[in-house]
Amino acid sequence: MIDMNRIAAGLLSLTLLVPASCSEAQDGKGKGKKDGGGKKGGKKTTLMNPIAGLTKTGHMGSEVKESSGLARGPEAGTFYTHGDDGAEPTLYLVRLDGSLVKSLPVPGVRQVDWESLAQDAQGVLYIGDCGNNNNDRRDLTIYRFDPRQPSAAPRSIRFTYPDQKEFPPGKKERNFDCEASLWYEGGIYLFTKDRGQGSTCKVYRLQADGPDKQQAKLLGKISINGEVTDAALSPDGRTLALLGREELFLCPVSGGNFTQTTPRTVKLPGAGQTEGAVFEGNSTLIISTEQGNLFRYELGQ
Repeated sequence: MIDMNRIAAGLLSLTLLVPASCSEAQDGKGKGKKDGGGKKGGKKTTLMNPIAGLTKTGHMGSEVKESSGLARGPEAGTFYTHGDDGAEPTLYLVRLDGSLVKSLPVPGVRQVDWESLAQDAQGVLYIGDCGNNNNDRRDLTIYRFDPRQPSAAPRSIRFTYPDQKEFPPGKKERNFDCEASLWYEGGIYLFTKDRGQGSTCKVYRLQADGPDKQQAKLLGKISINGEVTDAALSPDGRTLALLGREELFLCPVSGGNFTQTTPRTVKLPGAGQTEGAVFEGNSTLIISTEQGNLFRYELGQ
């Protein structure tokens, strides 16, 4: 004989269990699952939706550990990059599809926290060993390296910030990390990553051919809602691109007045930990990520 009370109790249990077991699958944000991707912030590295103007061009091999800077190579379609803190003191020449052309060990130097590459009109590279996550470094250095003379030891420029008095300063004042730099008319321009409040990028200048020890000159500030991870200037000098984490700040500029600008934000969701940027023409930007991906972004889109 069928026990109707037991059947009713069983149906009630199924009704209660089904919503709980299906909630994660129905949630588009994937609650209950850890985000994949880079070590910083757990960002996903797969583009979830197409982004106007952004195209993935390739992926770098395991030789490049966390690409953190980008500069033009000697031939069209080639680029110099390097690893993040703890990597070998080596530059890597890669193609746009990510394939490795060659490795260039930089002789006689350490890799404390390389974060950026600047490049002058003759192709000389300025390696920014000025990553400063805790804002407490006293050995900030720019290495001047000519890739056409790879066996020659680079010249070092040790520098300080004129407005830093504490190492580290209070948490809200920690704006002395620098992951972005560029060369312009004899100067090396440094753009800070505001780890204190994420609202202001300070701009400093060093003399590229100046003394081995310098105090950087504070030029001013740019209001940016984010943390800057690289900088690039278009060949015509009219567009300053400041890279952030899965976002891009495009700044109209003139005559090197980099602080007199209002940035336009371009979101790059799913691109990964975007860390390197260099212009390829006035309207095309090449971007690299710590996960090894290379992208082309068309500014007109």
